[in-house]
Amino acid sequence: MTTEQPVILIIEDDPDNLRSVQDVAEDAGFETLTAVNGLNGVATFSSRLPDLVLSDLVLPDIDGLEVLKRIKHIKSSIPVIIMTAYSSVESGVRAMREGAYDYVTKPLDIDDIQSKLRRAYETSLLRRKVDNLSRTIKERYASSAIIAQSSGMKNVLTKIEALADTNATVLIRGESGTGKELVARALHVDSIRSEGPFIAVNCGAFAETLLESELFGHEKGSFTGATGTHKGAFERAHGGTLFLDEIGDAPQSVQVKLLRALELKEVRRVGGRETFNVNVRLVSATNKNLEKMVEEQSFREDLLYRLNVITLEIPPLRERVADIRLMTDRFIAAAVADNNIQVNRVEPSFYELLESYNWPGNVRQLKNIVESAVLLSPGGVLTASSVNIPGTAAARAMVKETQSESESEYYAQDTIAEMTLAEIERFTLEERLRRNDGNRTTTAEQLGISRRTIQRKIKEHNLPY
Repeated sequence: MTTEQPVILIIEDDPDNLRSVQDVAEDAGFETLTAVNGLNGVATFSSRLPDLVLSDLVLPDIDGLEVLKRIKHIKSSIPVIIMTAYSSVESGVRAMREGAYDYVTKPLDIDDIQSKLRRAYETSLLRRKVDNLSRTIKERYASSAIIAQSSGMKNVLTKIEALADTNATVLIRGESGTGKELVARALHVDSIRSEGPFIAVNCGAFAETLLESELFGHEKGSFTGATGTHKGAFERAHGGTLFLDEIGDAPQSVQVKLLRALELKEVRRVGGRETFNVNVRLVSATNKNLEKMVEEQSFREDLLYRLNVITLEIPPLRERVADIRLMTDRFIAAAVADNNIQVNRVEPSFYELLESYNWPGNVRQLKNIVESAVLLSPGGVLTASSVNIPGTAAARAMVKETQSESESEYYAQDTIAEMTLAEIERFTLEERLRRNDGNRTTTAEQLGISRRTIQRKIKEHNLPY
């Protein structure tokens, strides 16, 4: 039980029984709402949404089963317990078959009913957490969460909306880093399959034999290291969506089995004889020219036809300039929250430089560059010189403004063009710490980040300070 007092709705037409049950519930720590008939009970439920309901089976207008039905229609996650006479236990069992959480018999056993009320409330809390989590996931991954001021992305969202009530197979095309998995998740969350699982498999991340096992599963002993039975992605995605990223990297042997799974809607585990029916919606993605691969005979033409029922083209970031400022604000907010630091001001020049860049790495690159700027800009002020894009004049401008002579000399050799974001971050932190004789507080103040972030980054990069 939590410190917040739970609320129970009691529906009972007999005044004496109502008072008795109310006392039992209040003694168990519940705030009580009461109703003397079914219709009044349903109305009270609708207006107050209590944590659980205790309803008599026999009521003067509609019976407890009809009350149960109507309450479930309003809010199915709230537990309902039915009270029934001892001689009508079968009615309580029937109520449970129709969705009641439990039933109690009259005359009531105080310990029994209080125990069931507490268990029902714990179930109510758990269901509420699940509902909140599902709602959070939907808010985070729905198409409405995708930034789309540009005409190209608006067109993508229009297609996602049109596909929401279908089971159509979708192929998402776009350059690396454009957000193809984000679009795939939106297709799932906005669809009629949203209550089912979303399983993602990157076909380029597995060796051939391991990819086959990941997709279709394997039986114990089917190969060296198969110490148990493993359900593949098709089985795990049953009732939901299976997202195959980088489908162009799937080897020919796996392509054959994929085609069979799509045509027959069944899979067979590696080393197994039994087939399993699967009900999945397939969404795949690629940054490759599959048609050219078909011509080169490295991708099956019949599989391409199966995958390419509906195509969604994700425009590169250089064609989405109208989206960059809003994306940047979102990435700044995320970096601030994740690293417990503060951004005090964002100068227009910061946005202008980002909007003028070509972004070969697309959204993924923008996110990394913005996070780096937030972490490494002194005083929490973001300007054009905060934008550390390898090989650009802005990168060198930032070096002259914020780094020591030795650091400038290092960067002047154009090695920055060869460095990753993590390497740039590590070098900057190491040089600042060296100049400050390892003083973490001074280094944190100079870089405009918290001492806790400095400590975390030192550990992350294994720096000798």
